[in-house]
Amino acid sequence: MDILQVENVVKQYAGHRALDDVSLTVPQGTIYGLLGPNGAGKTTLIRIINGITAPDSGQVLLKGQRITMEEVLRIGYLPEERGLYKKMKVGEQAMFLARLKGLSTADAKKTLKYWFEKFGIQDWWNKKVEELSKGMAQKVQFITTILHKPELLILDEPFSGFDPVNAELIKNEILNLKAEGTTIVLSTHNMASVEELCDNISLVNKSHIVLQGNVEEIRRTHTTHTFRLLTDGHLPAELQGMAITSVKEGRLNEYLVRKAGELSNNQLLKILMDECNVVGFEEMLPTMNEIFINTVSQNA
Repeated sequence: MDILQVENVVKQYAGHRALDDVSLTVPQGTIYGLLGPNGAGKTTLIRIINGITAPDSGQVLLKGQRITMEEVLRIGYLPEERGLYKKMKVGEQAMFLARLKGLSTADAKKTLKYWFEKFGIQDWWNKKVEELSKGMAQKVQFITTILHKPELLILDEPFSGFDPVNAELIKNEILNLKAEGTTIVLSTHNMASVEELCDNISLVNKSHIVLQGNVEEIRRTHTTHTFRLLTDGHLPAELQGMAITSVKEGRLNEYLVRKAGELSNNQLLKILMDECNVVGFEEMLPTMNEIFINTVSQNA
């Protein structure tokens, strides 16, 4: 079942078309990557989904229905531009946001206590927001975004400002939320996170979607037929013209080869096995970072 459908959305500002006939479908219970260079139109699309601004044409459906303000309450949104009231105490700020999301005072206190302890920030409850580091403030905002258990969670650059340890913490919580049935739209420039977390993606460039689909299928579609070979012998003469690099690793030789298109994987492996012992044989699929750069460059 699809939880979110964006259908032929157009948004025009003075002298600039931010979105031009954009469509995408987000399956329920998945993590969907919304990618693109700065200024591509991602933030405009996120604001339209959240009802912050309206499309000039097209529509956004949540579970098959046009999104109303009531449906927006079922969405959790962590914007890239963070906004906490600096002079308020952290606990007061968190309680205020929890109450806005419909939690009772008792439920808000109970839920916030759980999350503050889980994230190790319980000692900051009575500190002022302005005393928080960027990463600590990020934790508070992440908590207040998810505490009402939204069906759809939209995270815009959620790893910004985090060190590797805390970025890993947030990644794990995102995966936990997915396991519990939450659908997540993830807007990020961190392509390693896309490979690790996302099931499907849309790549927006210059107001259009230029690439869309399952992450693994996209990587396989963009294959360069490059293989990493690890053997105890030399590369057979038949394959030497395909070699990109070769490295000696102790008693083993590592080769990076780009396979000729007419040669099957089985044929490549047989040629190797006929002349040496194959210790490692791995296809080097392009990374999402490489695909992102190539696709955006081709659509420049």
